[in-house]
Amino acid sequence: MKLLLRLFAALHGLIAMLFVCAALVLIAIAASFGWHALAKGLNVGVAQEIIEAIGLIAVAVVALQIAQTIVEEEIIREAHVSAPTRVRRYLSRFLVVIVIALAVEGMVATFKALHDDLSQLPYAASILVSVALLLAGWGVFIWFNRAAEELEPEAMKEAKSEDKKLE
Repeated sequence: MKLLLRLFAALHGLIAMLFVCAALVLIAIAASFGWHALAKGLNVGVAQEIIEAIGLIAVAVVALQIAQTIVEEEIIREAHVSAPTRVRRYLSRFLVVIVIALAVEGMVATFKALHDDLSQLPYAASILVSVALLLAGWGVFIWFNRAAEELEPEAMKEAKSEDKKLE
């Protein structure tokens, strides 16, 4: 069984490295995109390209955060997602990053729609509405999960003790 757990940890490590590699590629593309945009001078078109580069960087941050979460939760802490506290903490780490990235993408899409094609504005708005719904759903999840945590105070204590592995 220990061999199987080590195999899973190794696979999680590989997946985390792939996320890091994808983030680095996205950062390089965003930097190149931004640099080439700036070479054109300072105007509204360049601003749109820079904002698109920011969108790429936001996706890169998501990839890095997912990699960090995988490493911390699956390799360092060797956490098993079973208790309500662990589930809430695990999902919250992913959702924070996803909500922020989607909000940035919604902003980029809105800016692009306002300057290029107003018919695309409903699609940009739908991204922002989705972010709001995701955020509201996450809040409801935390609310209900909090009640479950009160039934298992030892799970919160155990989850907090796992944080010491990161110090």
